[in-house]
Amino acid sequence: MMSNVETTQDAPHDVREALKRGVRCKCPKCGEGSVFNGYLKVRSECEVCGLDLTPQRADDGPAYVTILVVGHLMGFALPVFFESFRDNPLLVACLLSAASIALALLMLPPVKGMFVAFQWAKGMHGFGRTASGPAISQETRCAGDC
Repeated sequence: MMSNVETTQDAPHDVREALKRGVRCKCPKCGEGSVFNGYLKVRSECEVCGLDLTPQRADDGPAYVTILVVGHLMGFALPVFFESFRDNPLLVACLLSAASIALALLMLPPVKGMFVAFQWAKGMHGFGRTASGPAISQETRCAGDC
């Protein structure tokens, strides 16, 4: 018979709620504790509920998504700014460069929080494993081809 701890760890998590918590840079499980220990360093565990955050593998994904969104926004803003400041293209370049840097720095923590929350909600990279679950042996994993 399974205990309550095992069933709560194996139960599917609400992805939408986890993403809402992630965009606020809060723990995807409880929504109270902070995910980050600084600007982008993910904590080893939530200080409120104790969720182990070490399995997360956000890596370069948040940076790619941030660059994609900021690049598109600046691409759409370029003709507008160029038409408004036609006499001074250096001003256009400086304004859009400053806006790009500021927007990227503001977007990066919430996007990374969403990546961590999504991984937790889907049970990716070890978030979904239970302590008493069966371990996959080297023989089973390789099926004799290793």
